[in-house]
Amino acid sequence: MNDICIDIDYQQLYKHGQQIGGDVFLLDRQPGSNIITATLSDGLGSGVKANVLASLTSHMANKLSFSPIDLNHSAEIIMDTLPIDKEKGISYATFTIAKIVYANDKSFINVSLVEYDNPISLRFAGSTPIEWKKTANRLHRKNAVKKEVVYSSSFSMEFGDRLIFFSDGVAQAGVSLGAMPGRKPSAPYGSLPSSIKVKPQVGAMGWGEQNVKSFIQEILERDPEISSRDLTREIVTQAYKYDNYQANDDITCVAVHIRKPRRTLIVTGAPRSRESDKKLRSIIENFEGNVIVCGGTTAKIVARELGKEVLADKQPSGKLPPSSIIDGIDLVTEGMLTLHVVTERLTNKTLLKNMPEDPAKRFIKILRNTDQVEMVVGTKINDETDDPNLAAKIGIRFPLIDSMVRALEQNYLMEVEVKYI
Repeated sequence: MNDICIDIDYQQLYKHGQQIGGDVFLLDRQPGSNIITATLSDGLGSGVKANVLASLTSHMANKLSFSPIDLNHSAEIIMDTLPIDKEKGISYATFTIAKIVYANDKSFINVSLVEYDNPISLRFAGSTPIEWKKTANRLHRKNAVKKEVVYSSSFSMEFGDRLIFFSDGVAQAGVSLGAMPGRKPSAPYGSLPSSIKVKPQVGAMGWGEQNVKSFIQEILERDPEISSRDLTREIVTQAYKYDNYQANDDITCVAVHIRKPRRTLIVTGAPRSRESDKKLRSIIENFEGNVIVCGGTTAKIVARELGKEVLADKQPSGKLPPSSIIDGIDLVTEGMLTLHVVTERLTNKTLLKNMPEDPAKRFIKILRNTDQVEMVVGTKINDETDDPNLAAKIGIRFPLIDSMVRALEQNYLMEVEVKYI
């Protein structure tokens, strides 16, 4: 694993009163390739119809981005496929497609960007906005009532650079208000106050792209290391405030950031021998990042090797066995059952807010703030149980680890390395 990562994340709120979003964000990396595609599509209107149109657009963009077809040509194919609304004379969906191609060691990271009718994308080097050249490709579609232009560009990203794009729900936030509301929020993002205090910047056309840019610049100046997840949450939260905490439209924001990776070490299973116990201690002591230990026997070995104690943890455990405490270790949980629940939630992409308060949720909270995961898996059969079938069951751990790796890589685009000791 190298010392540069591509941090991509997003935040989204549905339009007030809707149970499904008309904005669709799709993030994908083709197995075995160094290509990531991030697509944001905004379907016409809201609700189910808009979601179907945006889903169609984003999945077409995703498939075409991994094909040999040039991204500009891919955009033309999408436009030719998308119908035009007969009443309004506009396309049924807009889109922004970012195709990111990178070297194994991240020595180069190139972005091909195609934008159609979404608010303009923004780039920053540190906290400094970047202007760049875009090529305008005019379309001539029958029944269209306005000039349709697809903008394309290509550029390299270096350490510290950011690319940010969003839907109309951000740029037009507060369009019906003209001023920032002052009352306290009561809906989902109300518990996430913005760390940035800004003066009202909403005009007749809403928040506006330039004001969004200024808001982001102020955040980056105050918190240069902010993650893509937290940055997009700040932006979506501010748009939500301008909408008086009742979103006038689907609100979606995506951020790409080139930065130093955040790492987590997961230790599970007893090492095969006492010599391997000492090796495990060295791995933990020299690891820079969060450390999670899974399994009662594993916890005893780690505590013994580090000269620590295993203490009871009084945090909620729900239906799972309770977690424990080892000084210097970020989380200590029971083994197989907790790993199974963690893997299941990661595979299903369960939202943190929908999880019960238990060790698996605390496990996943750490992982959601991680870019690179190193797993150290012991291969010794647990000899502290009276279960005669354990020798047969021990093999379950390895397929479970494989499933967790797939979920982390495919659903969250994390880099994962597994070591057996």
